[in-house]
Amino acid sequence: MTVTQGQPLTTAITDILVTHCGLDPEVAARAPAASLEELGLDSLALLELSAVVADRYRVQIPEQAAQLSIPAVADLVARSADGPPTAHAVPAQHHGERPAHTENSIVIAAPLPLVWEITNDVANWTELFTEYAVVEILHRDGDTVRFRLTMHPDENGISWSWVSERTADPKTREVHAHRVETGPFEYMRIHWRYTEEPAGTRMAWTQDFSMKPTAPVDNAGMTDRINANSAVQLAVIKERIERRVQTGEITVKEGGDE
Repeated sequence: MTVTQGQPLTTAITDILVTHCGLDPEVAARAPAASLEELGLDSLALLELSAVVADRYRVQIPEQAAQLSIPAVADLVARSADGPPTAHAVPAQHHGERPAHTENSIVIAAPLPLVWEITNDVANWTELFTEYAVVEILHRDGDTVRFRLTMHPDENGISWSWVSERTADPKTREVHAHRVETGPFEYMRIHWRYTEEPAGTRMAWTQDFSMKPTAPVDNAGMTDRINANSAVQLAVIKERIERRVQTGEITVKEGGDE
């Protein structure tokens, strides 16, 4: 299917927002560069926009569309619907798929208590991972923390963001986490495990998930993405923790504690 870029599609998106989402056309006319959020559209309005666009153009609008202006949404729809499929194009639904499962781990040359402390300091994950631009702690209750992660902008300039929750168990050295805002996932659960080895600490990530039928990739495609990204991030975490130990930025006390 071909979608023409430019004013006609911008007008079509505006009409959808006015007809289905309650946008005031005069407000939109006065501020053509404003984001949907700045135009006063809430999450329910964005869900309606996503549903209409998916039905009409077979393109999935990301949750972060609130940060885009109407012309930017139109451009996203045009690029996703024209020519070869892009990351936002909606493929055929993935009915009948089995839930997906990934396992990735790495050995970090540092004591387990130190690795545990650094990697569970969620507020400082921007210093540990390369993919996160912002971490916002929303709520703490004992060893459970709810937080919002915002990634660095992707190739389309979109900063993906979602809310997750994790509960750490210092006794078993395990963490159970899940996405609260699931986005393209039906569900996403992550299990962190820490075990001592002669060379240091093995940190393992197990992820169980399933993609929504309207997601831009199916379970197999997301499995490949997660495995590739996990390998990169685990290597980064290993390098950053080991460098901090080697340079003396953090001191390992007798018995392995920081």
